[in-house]
Amino acid sequence: MSTLNGDNLPLENVRICDFTIVWAGQSSTMYLADLGADCIRVENPYIWNPATRASAPVMTPELAGRLHPWMGGHPASGRAWNNSPAFIHVFRNKKSITVDSRRPEGLEIVKNLIRLSDVVAENLATGTLEKLGLDDNEIRAVRPDAVILHIPAYGRTGAYREGRGYGAHIDSVAGSSMLRGYPDSAPVTNTQIFAGDFFVGMHGAIAMLAALRYRNHTGEGQIIELAQAECSASMFPQAALDAAWNNRDSTTIGNRSIEGFVPNGVFLTRKKLNENDRWIAISCRDNDEWASLVNYMGDPEWAKKADLDVIEGRIKVQEMIEERLFDFTMTRDRDELFRDLQQAGVTAGPVLSAADAIDDEHLQQSGVWQDLPATEDYPASPFPAPSLQFSRSNVAIRKVPAAFGVDNNYLYKELLGLDDEVIAKLKSDGHITDVFSKEILGDS
Repeated sequence: MSTLNGDNLPLENVRICDFTIVWAGQSSTMYLADLGADCIRVENPYIWNPATRASAPVMTPELAGRLHPWMGGHPASGRAWNNSPAFIHVFRNKKSITVDSRRPEGLEIVKNLIRLSDVVAENLATGTLEKLGLDDNEIRAVRPDAVILHIPAYGRTGAYREGRGYGAHIDSVAGSSMLRGYPDSAPVTNTQIFAGDFFVGMHGAIAMLAALRYRNHTGEGQIIELAQAECSASMFPQAALDAAWNNRDSTTIGNRSIEGFVPNGVFLTRKKLNENDRWIAISCRDNDEWASLVNYMGDPEWAKKADLDVIEGRIKVQEMIEERLFDFTMTRDRDELFRDLQQAGVTAGPVLSAADAIDDEHLQQSGVWQDLPATEDYPASPFPAPSLQFSRSNVAIRKVPAAFGVDNNYLYKELLGLDDEVIAKLKSDGHITDVFSKEILGDS
């Protein structure tokens, strides 16, 4: 079973020829696929793109054990490329076809797909498509009104134009690595979660939609360049402006507020025996919220000092307030404290683990998760659903994450109309498959 329900989708007449990899590119096309676009991933069984389908084509227990669970926590299936917890989510609502585009007959197949597509999207290493014979001029010769989206790491011009990079490298150049972390900590302590990837992905989706709208009005396509480093740099404009205007370097501040709220942080709460640490986020955005927090805590003596009634006074003793608040929250249950503080008018929220989030009552009721059926690659499980809800369109997971080559029949038979003899030849030549080549898998 690969198709779930969905109807009346805004982009159901749009087709994307998708060469994207990793998170930034694949999330950009995922957003359009969620809205109904016929997104066809072009995948080469003879090339392993790192950090795109899995950490490695063969996931041994030893390798999985060295990785974080969200990267190495594969189900037992041997087809690691179809069940990576780190990447499978960006395959939802997409199709996957296989072809060796380096060979003449494979390149011709890709060109035929482009001819039938509205959008060509890629974030491969700069120059990859050109080496295949698919530069912008060639793409537009095949499909004159194509929207072409390039998402290079550092742009197609400039000193770094040949540079390759993943999230860690791009965030570093964008300046955000120096801003994330606890006070006085080094970037080496940063988590390996890069918001820039999905920030870039959303910008890519918006850019494709805008170019498609332009084409609807003019009949002309567009070539779009979305440099990941430039896009990621715009996540923290306040730090760049502070440097430009005031000649100051912003530094790490942990969970404290860049807007001056005090207190503002994450605090440990009471836990049961054998339970993991539980935390709550608390922020007093103004003096009224501070007064409400003090009242809820029972007006402790340390909080009654007059100078703490105003933000200027609290800023001076921020560390002391955090220590006292820490002592208080450690005696309270996280979820009860969250509800009580919200009721008292204090901004607060539970810090949920991934397991907590799956079981959270609010997230379940608001449709964050959608149950997916079991496949040969993974068991039935809740899965992150599209976050958009339309009044006239059923935006949901209509198709389970695309397994490698699962839609070859769709391309070769339905779209291209090839006969059985030609398809058999393409299979014997290694273009049509649902596994990577022996060279990739290391088989003898």
